[in-house]
Amino acid sequence: MANCVTHYSFLIIFATLVSIFAFTKATKNGFTIDLIHRDSPDSPFYDPSLSYTARMRNSFHRSLNRSHSFYTLSSAVVASNNGEYLMKLSLGTPPVHTLAVADTGSDLTWTQCLPCKKCFKQPTNMFNPKNSSTYKPLPCSSKMCHAEFSTFCIRPKRTCGYQVRYGDDSYSVGDLATETIRFGSSRYKKVSLKNTVIGCGHSNAGTFSGDKESGIVGLGGGKFSLISQMGNSIEGKFSYCLTPFIQQHNTSFPKSKIHFGKNAVVFGDKVVTTPLVQKFPSTYYFLTLKGVSVGKKRLNFRQVGEGNIIIDSGTVLTLFSPEIYAKIEAMVKGQIKLPTIADPSGSLSLCYKSFSIEKIPIITMHFVGGDLVLGPFNTFIATSEGSFCFAFAASYGGQIYGNIAQANFMVGYDLDRKSVSFKATDCSKKLH
Repeated sequence: MANCVTHYSFLIIFATLVSIFAFTKATKNGFTIDLIHRDSPDSPFYDPSLSYTARMRNSFHRSLNRSHSFYTLSSAVVASNNGEYLMKLSLGTPPVHTLAVADTGSDLTWTQCLPCKKCFKQPTNMFNPKNSSTYKPLPCSSKMCHAEFSTFCIRPKRTCGYQVRYGDDSYSVGDLATETIRFGSSRYKKVSLKNTVIGCGHSNAGTFSGDKESGIVGLGGGKFSLISQMGNSIEGKFSYCLTPFIQQHNTSFPKSKIHFGKNAVVFGDKVVTTPLVQKFPSTYYFLTLKGVSVGKKRLNFRQVGEGNIIIDSGTVLTLFSPEIYAKIEAMVKGQIKLPTIADPSGSLSLCYKSFSIEKIPIITMHFVGGDLVLGPFNTFIATSEGSFCFAFAASYGGQIYGNIAQANFMVGYDLDRKSVSFKATDCSKKLH
């Protein structure tokens, strides 16, 4: 029996080493994938009957709902499944194409699987593990059968199961397994990642948008995330470049991109780098923000704890505690001496009739390690044809650096050096 176990372990280790070598060779120059904004015409979520104002309102509500789940005290609950960007990928051999939410606030990559006890509708064929020659259930003895979300041993098969619950009470329950994930990169070359731990969800329910997506691509910082599993093959690096929100509704503009490996390196002049702070849960990317300036007036945070703000691609707005937000809003009002109006979307606190962007004060984020100067479209957004609103908001759910503030920046994560770098970039132009 011991010899059988040793032989099985050797095969697992050998297969893993072979897959790492193959993937490293395939990605030696890095690779790039399109990110599809959920409200763009290229997305299955796109509803042409919705007005621009309605889309804005929905995205702001998603931000506020998502923020509450980031700071939950339970390790079994992760951020809301309602991310803002989608990725195309395929699973298994032969490959089954699917569309999933790309989420820096989640670790586990999972998809709906047959047989399905309770599932939501999806636009593509549901993945059937019995039809894939590369699908292998994860044994209970595996070190990966332990996570910050719930895992358990399924008897008598002695294989590993999982249960992940999101902050909005959506959930996925199923089997943990290793499988091959394939990406079609922006250069139209296929990139394969073999023996990747995924969740095969047999019971999935909640606020998932049926008929739209089939699961989650976990891009968080925990050991189950796709980033961590790629490991040395991408040198611990990924980055993204998000086009401004208004451009994502225009089919003539390029999509946002996510880069891995050498493609993800942020370099050149005027790069701002700040440390990543290791905190629980390891899924989230914590930064330390010392203060915010509006024009020449600076607000220093009195008590600056390490890792006091989460950077997240799936949250639209930049969110502060009500006390800090009130002070920042007062500073902005003091710089823009114009009458305010109510937000047509009913979501944001500080709005004006459309005005020249020259009137928008320069806002600077004072991170540990460097000061990041934001552009006007990082801090104000049109919520209708006749209104322009401050894209920061108050939240009791914790502080989050959202994706409007990140637009037209190359945002690079280096997990080996534990840092995040920013460089002002025209994300509508071809970079790689």
